[in-house]
Amino acid sequence: MALDTMETTKKNAGAKHPLAGKQMMGAEMVVQVLSDLGVDTVFGYSGGAILPTYDAIFRHNAKQPETSRKHINLVVPANEQGAGFMAAGYSRSTGRVGVAIVTSGPGATNCVTPIRDCAADSVPMVLICGQVPRAAMGTDAFQEAPVFNIMSVCAKHTFLVTNPEELEATIRSAFDIATSGRPGPVVIDLPKDVQNWTGVFQGEGMLDFRGFEKRRAQLDATTLSDEDAASFFAMLAESERPLLYCGGGIINSGATPQLREFAKMFRIPVVTTLMGIGSVDTRDELSLHMLGMHGTAYANYAVEDCDFLIAAAARFDDRVAGKVHAFAPNAKNIAHLDIDAAEIGKVKNVTWSFVGDVKTGLAGLTAHGRKTGFNKDFSKWVEHIVELKKQHPLAYNEESPLIQPQEVIRTLSAITNGEAIVTTGVGQHQMWAAQYFDFVNPRQWLTSGSMGTMGFGLPSAIGAALACPDKTVICVDGDGSIRMNIGEMETATTYGAAVKILLLNNQGDGMVRQWQRLMFQERFSGTDKTMHEKDFVKAAEADGYKFAERLTDKAKLRETLERFVAAKGPAFLEVRIDPDAMVFPMVGPGASYSEMMVGPFIKPREKRDEKMGDVKADLF
Repeated sequence: MALDTMETTKKNAGAKHPLAGKQMMGAEMVVQVLSDLGVDTVFGYSGGAILPTYDAIFRHNAKQPETSRKHINLVVPANEQGAGFMAAGYSRSTGRVGVAIVTSGPGATNCVTPIRDCAADSVPMVLICGQVPRAAMGTDAFQEAPVFNIMSVCAKHTFLVTNPEELEATIRSAFDIATSGRPGPVVIDLPKDVQNWTGVFQGEGMLDFRGFEKRRAQLDATTLSDEDAASFFAMLAESERPLLYCGGGIINSGATPQLREFAKMFRIPVVTTLMGIGSVDTRDELSLHMLGMHGTAYANYAVEDCDFLIAAAARFDDRVAGKVHAFAPNAKNIAHLDIDAAEIGKVKNVTWSFVGDVKTGLAGLTAHGRKTGFNKDFSKWVEHIVELKKQHPLAYNEESPLIQPQEVIRTLSAITNGEAIVTTGVGQHQMWAAQYFDFVNPRQWLTSGSMGTMGFGLPSAIGAALACPDKTVICVDGDGSIRMNIGEMETATTYGAAVKILLLNNQGDGMVRQWQRLMFQERFSGTDKTMHEKDFVKAAEADGYKFAERLTDKAKLRETLERFVAAKGPAFLEVRIDPDAMVFPMVGPGASYSEMMVGPFIKPREKRDEKMGDVKADLF
């Protein structure tokens, strides 16, 4: 479902639905509303408590040719967690609501992690869970779980449908809530007897939430006042070294054009969070790529040097802010634009803020600057940024006879011209992918940010590939992460999802092992996988991959990657990488950027005080 579909639905509210007044089962209402909202794909696993809805999908599709836009593709994974992450990948790659439908009990609880993952990264998703009949709830019935209680603390909102008359309105409201304000996942706990109930289909209507509509209307109507804009530009006029710090909300709100226009017009460099990657073209002169724990050295140096930090749809999380009082130590002013008022001042005090859609805020600032003719010259600061990138680039051991993971990613990025959709698991491979891939557009980078969920990469790639069949989708995974949802390899071949799975195998949990090496005196407790005998290539062949290879020869790297990308349909490539390769730069947990470890191959700059004096602050 497109983010604007709900608005279209509201505008057409006056037109009577052609099926209004018809007698329908509750399950049929669910499917009809999904179809009305433009849902073309659902991911899920059936079971007793959700069977009426699965049957309704079958009967709905029997009336629609597969080419019809009303046909709903049903994708069945190996595990319900896979269904949740496929829905997330579908949503993250398109901006439309991802939908998963699972049964009660273990079916629902297997989706807790995807729901929490979507909430943490502000991803719109709707999960419909079957539940035991209302009369059996609370009796420890077969496959009963307290879904409402469990999901209420994980999702943006959770519904338990006890009144069948509210069923269709609940489905519509779930989509509305998932996409409004700060996006997030919504869970619908749906008892089996409500699915079997028969009533009159209304064809319209949503639930009424006291206060919610008013607050949302106020937020939607928020614009940047001339007074607030003037205050912002007064601070910008005082600044010599402004820096944009942009988070995943730029992607979620579709604010990429507004951000790029603002940065280009006023020549302000940009750093992004892990989730904000793609909000600016990473090849652009003004792009400093990612900041934070494993951000580029030059991005983190720029944060240290800036005197005005402009946070746009970012939340100052611990992987970015580190030692909070030492973050951006020379910033005399901090501005923060975010749709969630709770984020303003939550971690770092700010001197200027805008609570509303970041797209509206950035567009308002650009318009005000254009109207007032703001034209301060930041060319010396940009020159300084360019020099930082030149002096402190990402680097690794290029002389090693072993295959270096950084070289694998850099080569793959060159082959795909920065235009592939890239998903990852979590760990070292995730950070190497974030550092060394180029991304031209938003929604090309799909990763589990806040939750850091191993097993995310493969199912999310399948969701993205099914949603975007015309794009190259690459899952960069590690041998630890891929094991978490390895059953979904078969799902890709079953449904013809042309996912390219790149497995960087270092025979261990590399990121944890890196921490053990640096902070636990090389006590590698529980992270060594060298004794494991999994033959990933044979597993891929067993699951129907026509291209399934293992690369151990560094000299054949580019040629093999080119064949891998060019392969038709799903493809699998295992690359045996240097097991001792580490991710640098690294800012240790709770440390400041001045304590950043750059490793043996990235050039550090001279040590300087965290808080530079007036003389030292004059970088030019």
